[in-house]
Amino acid sequence: MKSEIGQPVRRPEDERLLSGKGRYTDDVNEPRQAYACIVRSQHAHGVLKGVDTDKAKRMPGVLAIYTAGDLAAYGPHKCALDFKQRDGSPMKRPVRKSLAEGKVRYVGDPVACVVAETALQAKDAAEAVELDIEPLPAVALASEAAKSGAPQLYDDVPGNVLLDFLWGEPQKVAEAFAKAAHVTKLSLRNTRVVVAAMEPRAAVCSYEAERFTLTCQSQGVFALRNQLADILGVKQENVRLVTPNVGGSFGMKASIYPEYVCLAHAARALGRPVKWTDERSGSFLSDQHGRDHEMTVELALDAQARFLALRVQGHGNVGAWVGTVAPQPPTMNAVRNVCGVYKIPLLEVSTKAMLTNTTPVSAYRGAGRPEANYYMERLCDEAAREMGIDRFEIRRRNHLKPSEIPYKNAAAMTVDSGDFGTIFEKALAAGDVKGFAERKTRSKARGKLRGLGVGSYMEVTAPPNKEMGGIRFENQGGVTMISGTLDYGQGHAAPFAQVLSSRLGIPFEKIRLLQGDSDEIVFGAGTGGSRSAMMGGGALAEASKLVIEKGKEAAAEALEAAAADIEFKDGQFRIAGTDRAIGVMELARNYPGRLDVKHVTEVIPSAFPNGCHVCEVEIDPETGKTEVVRYSSVNDFGTILNPLMAEGQVHGGVVQGIGQCLMESARYDEEGQLLTGSFMDYALPRAEDIKSAIEWASHPVPATTNPLGAKGCGEAGCAGSMTSVMSAIVDALRPLGIHHFDMPASPERVWQAIQGRSGNSGQRP
Repeated sequence: MKSEIGQPVRRPEDERLLSGKGRYTDDVNEPRQAYACIVRSQHAHGVLKGVDTDKAKRMPGVLAIYTAGDLAAYGPHKCALDFKQRDGSPMKRPVRKSLAEGKVRYVGDPVACVVAETALQAKDAAEAVELDIEPLPAVALASEAAKSGAPQLYDDVPGNVLLDFLWGEPQKVAEAFAKAAHVTKLSLRNTRVVVAAMEPRAAVCSYEAERFTLTCQSQGVFALRNQLADILGVKQENVRLVTPNVGGSFGMKASIYPEYVCLAHAARALGRPVKWTDERSGSFLSDQHGRDHEMTVELALDAQARFLALRVQGHGNVGAWVGTVAPQPPTMNAVRNVCGVYKIPLLEVSTKAMLTNTTPVSAYRGAGRPEANYYMERLCDEAAREMGIDRFEIRRRNHLKPSEIPYKNAAAMTVDSGDFGTIFEKALAAGDVKGFAERKTRSKARGKLRGLGVGSYMEVTAPPNKEMGGIRFENQGGVTMISGTLDYGQGHAAPFAQVLSSRLGIPFEKIRLLQGDSDEIVFGAGTGGSRSAMMGGGALAEASKLVIEKGKEAAAEALEAAAADIEFKDGQFRIAGTDRAIGVMELARNYPGRLDVKHVTEVIPSAFPNGCHVCEVEIDPETGKTEVVRYSSVNDFGTILNPLMAEGQVHGGVVQGIGQCLMESARYDEEGQLLTGSFMDYALPRAEDIKSAIEWASHPVPATTNPLGAKGCGEAGCAGSMTSVMSAIVDALRPLGIHHFDMPASPERVWQAIQGRSGNSGQRP
């Protein structure tokens, strides 16, 4: 069957989306809708002494202007995580309302919401709102915010430390370091990035019969509905959350933003729908940013270069307020992912999640997973150099072996499957590492510096959770899958239909996916952390079993036989040992609703996607320009539902990693002003920047922890490219005495490093 699991089936939505027939949030318009515009602080930090709206209220078309006092009855935006400080006390939870009151804490902080008859009238009036702000000193870098005397964002968060996090047994780790034959230490900067999704955020909200309907982008409508209901102080059933097509998110659109609360208030107060669409300049300031970690990592080794202990210390920047999952990337996700594919007996992670006068930071493709693997792989390279050992051999000596699996690592994660050594060797062969010396010689003859980087990774997918998998047979002969996950560009319809087609024999073209309406969903963990194939696909696989069970009972009636005598195969219910049968689609037509299922799984554990990427770069020492000239990878995603789409996920993730390594960096000045506030200042990779084919291969070892054996692939490209690209850059610069370089490797910074010939270059962007 051409549409079964494992086949490269094309996405059914592509023709519609590529021909401009998609329906995104800004395409949604309601009768009599008004338009909103948000007034934002132009100061990074200051006392908000007043908001003068008199002039703006008199302008044409203005219906209302709301400030913090108007929204006082609503609750705060909350972090979904419950961390403990190292002393056991609760994580700090500064109150964050939808509109600023008393203080502004970052450039872009929303202060007022203007609603008018047209979008232009709302924008004109917003520009006429006058903010009386007394500026205060600002701090943008997490390590600077931790210093004595740094500006304080909240009175109830001393030292700006949102979370002082500790994992592991420091005493045992210290003892291992004391006994080590060698210790390697690196300070690494993982730069802040602007998510810059293709589709800026937008929303439209209506209120009717004591019920809110919010249409906006999301990564799962169930969670956002619950968040909004909590903030508004209403029952969950009084909120409907609808998400049409979404043009990218990468974690950024996974929570309720202040603008949506403003729209809900305005819709109820005015008795008409209200719409808001962000501009790109606004999204640079208001959309959550990603990454921004400063870490010192240390590796203890014995005389044979075997790993004894690993220590991670440093700061993670969460911005001006704590997002839904903001503390996770520099803390627990560092813990769960930093050991990678290696045996490391002891681990200590001691990090501080810091508040700063910057745009809030939250999950971004990988959310701490690529960063953690990057720390470990750079340590491997540097330890090998310092100890005079081949950098490939040091990895071989420390790989976790298949015979040792299942293996509970130092992060208390039980790795259930994997073949890391074989994948490593396959990747070296795919990258033609043996031929690198000759290619380097040819590059040198052309005046170029050539480097090769290898980056192994293993990441832990999103935490264990439940998921919904619904199956509904329609009267017209089609089948609707209902999923609590939600694709924001990945394309769930094809692989999920492949699951149903494989398990139930339903024709691929008869299946459609319903995913973006909270009224249709009884539970939804959403999409994020590479969970969809294993959780959403697993839920549909389990739901398929329930359809078969129900179908046997119905088929027994239809065929006048005992249910125990009915067997199911290739879409047919058959009396065993006879030719008497009825197809699943015919049975569903004859017994309307009888085969329908609304299923929620039990908790499905995390999985461990892994692989190894090999990258080669060329650097022009005259200009500092770096080009990726070869790229290959071998990956273990477990059971791959659709290899065509898995390859696309790898390509996209690799390019995002390349972008961060070579050009992306969101930078602030000393006053907290974003210097990279538009595409004139912030560089994203373009097609012309990716001149090398991104080769990929699969070495699947199915997971044992979910019904499909899937492991996830959405974030793997970032995890492999961040490690391999930066290692290749350092390898190219090493003959000049440069043994470390922090991202981004922009031409200016690389050229400056070459001119300075520093042995530890690029510590700050």
